[in-house]
Amino acid sequence: MVCLVSRTGRHLQRYDNLGRRQVVGCIPYRFKCSSDGTISDELEVLVISSQKGQKMMFPKGGWELDESIEEAALRESIEEAGVIGNVECELGKWYFISKSHGTFYEGYMFPLLVKEELDFWPEQNVRQRTWMSVKEARDVCQHWWMKEALDILVERLASLQQ
Repeated sequence: MVCLVSRTGRHLQRYDNLGRRQVVGCIPYRFKCSSDGTISDELEVLVISSQKGQKMMFPKGGWELDESIEEAALRESIEEAGVIGNVECELGKWYFISKSHGTFYEGYMFPLLVKEELDFWPEQNVRQRTWMSVKEARDVCQHWWMKEALDILVERLASLQQ
């Protein structure tokens, strides 16, 4: 059962012991399908626009007290990008400052192997989603820590293909 409403409010929000808000994100990915239906080894990732502008990024948001970190990662991918899939092993943990709020965050990123793209999702009216190559995503992604997570994902997938 997919909830078609985004969670709101911060009453369930997690913070680390230094008071940094904990956020969780996903890099939704798939392998490109060629015209004859065969799956290639060419990686595509899904980026989304920010709610307030044209900045591009991967889905991410607050990790809440009533969910596991993997559940939070999947929920954010459904809410913001309208994709469902398998949350894989954590790519890493980053500390960063929000430029807009001047607050400190602890961010975790996970790969999400996309199994289904929803036609309707909670934030479809406030975000655009676009599949693109890793290079294109690196060029447009606004957050340095998300670019680092993307590099780790690419290295991990390359090592699995050998």
